[in-house]
Amino acid sequence: MESRDQRNRQLERASCYSNAGRSQSRSPSVIVIGGGFAGIAAARALHDASFQVVLLESRDRIGGRVCTDYSFGFPVDMGASWLHGVCKENPLAPIIGRLGLPLYRTSGDNSVLYDHDLESYALFDTDGNQVPQDLVTKVGQAFESVLSETDKVRQEHSEDMSILRALDIVFERRPDLRLDGLSYKVLQWYLCRMEGWFAADADTISLRCWDQEELLPGGHGLMVRGYRPVINTLAKGLDICLNHRVTKIARRYNGVKVTVEDGRTFVADAVVVAVPLGVLKSKSIKFEPKLPDWKEDAIADLGVGIENKIALHFEKVFWPNVEFLGVVASTSYECSYFLNLHKATGHPVLVYMPAGQLAQDIEKMSDEAAVNFAFMQLKKILPDASEPIQYLVSHWGTDVNSLGSYSYDLVGKPHSLYERLRIPVDNLFFAGEATSMNYPGSVHGAYSTGLMAAEDCRMRVLERYGELDLFNPAMGEEDVSVPLLISRI
Repeated sequence: MESRDQRNRQLERASCYSNAGRSQSRSPSVIVIGGGFAGIAAARALHDASFQVVLLESRDRIGGRVCTDYSFGFPVDMGASWLHGVCKENPLAPIIGRLGLPLYRTSGDNSVLYDHDLESYALFDTDGNQVPQDLVTKVGQAFESVLSETDKVRQEHSEDMSILRALDIVFERRPDLRLDGLSYKVLQWYLCRMEGWFAADADTISLRCWDQEELLPGGHGLMVRGYRPVINTLAKGLDICLNHRVTKIARRYNGVKVTVEDGRTFVADAVVVAVPLGVLKSKSIKFEPKLPDWKEDAIADLGVGIENKIALHFEKVFWPNVEFLGVVASTSYECSYFLNLHKATGHPVLVYMPAGQLAQDIEKMSDEAAVNFAFMQLKKILPDASEPIQYLVSHWGTDVNSLGSYSYDLVGKPHSLYERLRIPVDNLFFAGEATSMNYPGSVHGAYSTGLMAAEDCRMRVLERYGELDLFNPAMGEEDVSVPLLISRI
């Protein structure tokens, strides 16, 4: 099994030094900032187009918010873990297919909200009593009907509102849709799952925009062996500098100068900025001259949510053979859910997945306290649960390299902000899931924007060089269609 030290040695490059003193080559040069899927995709495409490319990454690893951990002796994705849209139209499908990486399909439809089918849940109340499956399915269908009613509310109101406010209006108008008792608690659990999809609380999610993302067909597939093989394949042969935190990007008439934390500088013809939205919001990178107001407004007005994972490794399986275990309660904040990795991978692991305010509150705890909190939620539904033998805890909200999990639409803000964030500024090009108008918050969305930024950069730089060949715009190898390996146990 590959160790972290081995991985770092593979990725570190002796050529990571200041461009000062280098003889200036005639071939175009680009600096890519950020080694997540967007940055790696951009760097790969530009490298394959014969550009000089150096990628600067602040972490000691590549992948960004994709993080496959091997501490348990097998892969566990502590960041992104699904391929949303198990189909040939997904731009990542050719790579995953060529690598022979298996997917475990957790949803057979292209639902906006559910990355698992309704029958794959086992829900319990806080006394450990299992909710009858027919009630789980019935309330799930009722919740979908209620969400359909919110579309009428959206059409009748010119001003935006939160999903939570729209739900209140629906229940005021349609008392027949109200639920009580155990059914109401199950409804709150579905609302909790919806908040997990956006990594945000329902009182901050835009009614106008919540369903504007485009969904690829084929449902959702869990990456059984994790995402790391994909990112490593894309990164092969690239000039990657780990532990290089960028602090300043200075645009000049003849290029761009990038400064890292220790004061070293890198110069190039252009820069691809592929850092997370949370990092842009923190203003830890200084732009000189400052970004245009419309760009700064896009950064400020897009939402960034938090969803974390607490992975619990057990000696043996003691839970039902379903994909999701859930705790229903009187508020969505009190609800909980666990992803059952054993169903997909065969390993005895449950992953607790808090989102929104709950995730923020748990991030204030120590890892030990967070694990204990998750285990107590599990004990509510399975009183005889054995203690975990190992655990992993993510901190996407407080990690200075991410400062959030992924983007979402805030109340009152237009969906077009994603596109506005993507638009280049002179020789600065932007990529990342928060620049994807069609696929925000997804790995394939991040990957696609990396390719778009690379092509925009290639066209702009070669136009300036006077070497633009409009008859040869494609970059990289031609994709070969390989069927995806999909299971459903």
